Amino acid sequence: MLPAFATPEGTLRFAQRFPELLEASHFRRPEHAGVAGELWLSSIGMGTYLGEADAASDQAYVEAAMEALRSGINVLDSAINYRHQRSERNLGAALQMLTAKGGLHRDEVVVCTKAGYLSFDGSVPRDPRSYFLNEYVKTGILEPSDIAGGMHCMAPRYLENQLERSRQNLQLETIDVFYLHNPESRLGEIGEDAFLRRMQEAFRALERARSQNKIRFYGCATWNGFRVPAESREALDLSELVALAKEIAGESHGFRFVQLPFNLAMPEAFAFKNQNHTRSLLHVAHDLGVVVVGSATLHQGQLTRGLPDFVRATLGAESDSHTAIQFARSAPHLSTALIGMGHREHVAQNVAAAKQPPVGEKQWLKLFKR
Repeated sequence: MLPAFATPEGTLRFAQRFPELLEASHFRRPEHAGVAGELWLSSIGMGTYLGEADAASDQAYVEAAMEALRSGINVLDSAINYRHQRSERNLGAALQMLTAKGGLHRDEVVVCTKAGYLSFDGSVPRDPRSYFLNEYVKTGILEPSDIAGGMHCMAPRYLENQLERSRQNLQLETIDVFYLHNPESRLGEIGEDAFLRRMQEAFRALERARSQNKIRFYGCATWNGFRVPAESREALDLSELVALAKEIAGESHGFRFVQLPFNLAMPEAFAFKNQNHTRSLLHVAHDLGVVVVGSATLHQGQLTRGLPDFVRATLGAESDSHTAIQFARSAPHLSTALIGMGHREHVAQNVAAAKQPPVGEKQWLKLFKR
């Protein structure tokens, strides 16, 4: 396994190899996020969610990841359940090959993954129920009562197990960012008090993993939690979560990242004042020292065509896909916009958008004033 982790010095070294992108503000350091805020993060990152669980897709992902790292993308995002652990393994293979050739150093890349959903191993087994019983229940890794909705679990023993599998898949001694995957799915089922106790238990496990150098930072990767109205059953309060982390580890806590969808069709992280009914997620995260990563930048391809002329003109992009990318990467206090890149040609198309400087905040805000 590769030793070390992303560092300020390493990520800056990476950025300096791409002067055109650096000049265009493709690399940025988040503000007020402790050590995490000293990292230089690419304004677009590589997502690995989509694709078949087959050998052809594996090879395409390995090639795409290598191309991304050669082209100026140093934020790689996955999850253990993506393509039944294959996406993590593809990223691990790409990192091994590039570092072995000497063209990349481990401290230059921010590798992120997630745990929370029950995960198969490479493919869907013939009898999924028996697989989970034998793999996780009979081994004592989880109790049936730990599972929400038949598919989600964030019990400490399960998270520890998944972390070890992810480290092996990625072939990394230390994972830079380890997210709890859609924890809000549990909130609607068990109520707020019980949910916060479960989150505290999970945070304790992740702080132990930090002390063992297995992860560098942790956070929550959500779909609904930070986008829904504050009164929703799935609504997450970022201030409460940061307070939990501080109770466990003080000001040096590792809860420094959140991820949520952010795109032209889903702008809630900026547009909704759903944090304490008064402020947006992006603004609250900035004040709390939490890095925000946007997912679903192209809305699974739905934003690559048919955008209004006003939007394209405001953002100054040449194509609809570049317009969608420019919207996300120009948002105030959003550090990285994730884009699925399952093929090498996707990388070149997306990096081309990053050669244009982000739109200034005054210009960007015009999109919300019509």
